[in-house]
Amino acid sequence: MIPIRRRHLAFLAATALALTGAGAGVAHAEVPPDAPEQLSNGDFSAGVSPWFSYGTGALDAADGRLCTTVPGGSANPWDAGIGQDGVRLNAGAEYRLGFDVSATPGAAIKAVLQLGSAPYTTYAAVGATAGPDSTRVEQTFTVPDDNPAAQLIFQVGGSAAEQRICLDNVSLRGGEAAPPYQPDTGPRVRVNQVGYLPGGPKNATVVTEATDPLRWELRSAAGAVVASGESSPRGVDAASGQHVQTVDFSAYRTPGTGYTLVADGETSHPFDISGGLYDRLRADSLQFFYAQRSGTPIDGDLIGAEYARPAGHVGVAPNQGDTEVPCQPGVCDYSLDVRGGWYDAGDHGKYVVNGGIATYQLLNTFERTKTAETADGGAALGDETLRVPERGNAVPDVLDEARWELEFLLRMQVPAGRPLAGMAHHKIHDRNWTGLPLAPHEDPQPRELHPPSTAATLNLAAVAAQCARLFAPYDATFAARCGTAARTAYAAAKAHPASYASAADGTGGGAYDDTTVTDEFYWAAVELYLTTGKKSYLDDLTASPHHTGDVFAAGGAFGWQSVAALGRLDLATVPNGLPTPEKARIRASVTEAADRYLAALRAQAYGLPLPADAGNYVWGSNSNVVNNAIVLATAFDLTRNATYRDGAVQATDYLLGRNALNMSYVTGWGEQHARNQHSRIFGHQLDPDLPNPPAGSLAGGPNAALQDPYAAQLLADCKPMFCYVDDINSYATNEVAINWNSALAWLASFLADQGDAGAVPAQRCAATYQVHGAWPDGFNTQVTIRNTGTSAVNGWTVRYAFTADQKVEQAWTAQVSQSGATVTARNLSYNGKIPPGGSVTFGLLGKAGTLANPTPNLITLNGAACTLS
Repeated sequence: MIPIRRRHLAFLAATALALTGAGAGVAHAEVPPDAPEQLSNGDFSAGVSPWFSYGTGALDAADGRLCTTVPGGSANPWDAGIGQDGVRLNAGAEYRLGFDVSATPGAAIKAVLQLGSAPYTTYAAVGATAGPDSTRVEQTFTVPDDNPAAQLIFQVGGSAAEQRICLDNVSLRGGEAAPPYQPDTGPRVRVNQVGYLPGGPKNATVVTEATDPLRWELRSAAGAVVASGESSPRGVDAASGQHVQTVDFSAYRTPGTGYTLVADGETSHPFDISGGLYDRLRADSLQFFYAQRSGTPIDGDLIGAEYARPAGHVGVAPNQGDTEVPCQPGVCDYSLDVRGGWYDAGDHGKYVVNGGIATYQLLNTFERTKTAETADGGAALGDETLRVPERGNAVPDVLDEARWELEFLLRMQVPAGRPLAGMAHHKIHDRNWTGLPLAPHEDPQPRELHPPSTAATLNLAAVAAQCARLFAPYDATFAARCGTAARTAYAAAKAHPASYASAADGTGGGAYDDTTVTDEFYWAAVELYLTTGKKSYLDDLTASPHHTGDVFAAGGAFGWQSVAALGRLDLATVPNGLPTPEKARIRASVTEAADRYLAALRAQAYGLPLPADAGNYVWGSNSNVVNNAIVLATAFDLTRNATYRDGAVQATDYLLGRNALNMSYVTGWGEQHARNQHSRIFGHQLDPDLPNPPAGSLAGGPNAALQDPYAAQLLADCKPMFCYVDDINSYATNEVAINWNSALAWLASFLADQGDAGAVPAQRCAATYQVHGAWPDGFNTQVTIRNTGTSAVNGWTVRYAFTADQKVEQAWTAQVSQSGATVTARNLSYNGKIPPGGSVTFGLLGKAGTLANPTPNLITLNGAACTLS
């Protein structure tokens, strides 16, 4: 999910046998000067993109030429190269390749048009001897094969001496212009291709020129009409440019499979109506992270044989490993063991700021089980709920997965005794861009640590503080390690508040630059306050302008570069010691933002909580849709108002097919789904021996800026919702990324918790949690439950969760047990009945740890939330 993606490929020795014109006939006819140009940015007026290199230094286009330094001593010409992908070739067509080249002190170079993956078939090769003065080279030839995405490589290796190579005016004219791209959008009736919850909203969109309402029919798998009605004309949808009408069949609630919706002579893709629709999506979306793990073998027995691979970046040749990674020259004089973690996106880089928000969302998915009534105390996210190697260790599997990244983030912290101790290095990735496809264990590039940054350091502080409270009941040693790292990082960031990642640091990996870090300071202070309860962190967060400002942007509530809303959401949901009026204000700010997202959703015929203008269809727009839906879901958790839940459900419809392209953006989910996301690991489109991304992988989604050359050529002048193509070459619309899948995992878990999404039951109990005494290592608590319903309670189970490291030591008037952070109290033989208006009280002695011990904000009676008093 970074702005520039390039690739190189290992070249077969057979490439060395290619002579000038090899694999192609030399043509005598002239190629017309107005023949289609097949290369992008050949004069380098637009900088480096989309050119890439391997085995060279950084590419530089500052003076209108593309230049780089090639180290001496490589054995073969193909050991270093400069290239471009996505070159369109037509069998039998004539082409003229031309370029200006210089080399100092002087070298032989070869331009090779080839298949961009094994067996790297050479279509044409043009050799030249370059010296310090620029030389023009041109040759005309005929290519033997069709290839809509060939590769042009300038082989520049094989010299004993270091060379300075420069290219300019690179052109390949001939063949045919690419035909206009026409996406296959399938039936004009657009639905959630997975299905609908029985009690939830059920909406569809019909693309039609009709202006009068249309009759629609809902049909069973057997073809019987089970519901019917009339659609609502909506005019032209701004984001798609389509004339549309909408259908609302929410009144039909009968579960079943294979339903279709018929309108205007068109039949939708089939879908189900079921309360269990999203159970597997919760697991699939979380399983993505195991497939992205670095530094460990991927076990095919856990996630499928096609995904099995050796450990990547552990120092086994050709890897140079992540166990002893040096800094970029001039950054530091030490090396760090930064193994593990998740590969960020389609490349092999690992970035602290993006790892931070992704880890936060996995941790928060679990933390929600302590504070949300529908989460059932976390039963569906417990141990042995995911296919991960750590299953069966008495730790919730989602925490095990988050820990894989947490360990990496902790390793990125500058050690004590070093300059900038306590800060976190911004990122670690390859020195130069690598190719598509390329398995992690086959990556030959040197790896480098990039300078520490304030943003990365505060991301570490925030998620390590989360780690400290959430792991406390399961691994006190690791929790304490996280807590120390969090406090150290926060102090280091305050000492170095303006260390920014450079926007120019984007060779071999994304820059992830961010020069506004007040939001990171706010988020980190919030997490440290929630974990420790310390006044110093409370003072910092309340002094921040983000504490009272509007932190929920219309185009995306939060993202890796904008994290203030994470602090706001956690203050609204995680138990803390803020005064009651302040908590009410914070929670009201969440529902006010949710109301704005609902307004955006209702204004659009495709029902998504994102404004329709092109400026909101950005890189990773699908994650912005999901994050806005998370605000809606959180508003439901806070208020029990089903309108917010329904908004989150409708946003999911857009992701799973109710959109202009009739495309589910989640691999393996829906009749027509994304399957060719940009990824070096999941490169099936380029190499049939490799898999597609695993089920549950979210594509980035429409991006009106068209920031990759493949999309720019294919989708020029697209309406925002059409600015997407399911092709591995389109990194700006179709990449996978950990922070996009973490958002999907949070939302999928929420959706799975809703079951049938029926009416929210009235609360029939009130609870009082009162601390009667506290001392340095303990406390005395009394809980009273009052029956506010109209019928007696016969047998009761009360449940709530501690925030961190508290432990039940002794209890009375109830059978009290603790599992992890969850406290469960059950009636004794004599007090199991609570009549209407009656109450029952039980008490306990607890052992306090070193972390905060606030009053819980969710207490349930027999699974239903009680009003707190």
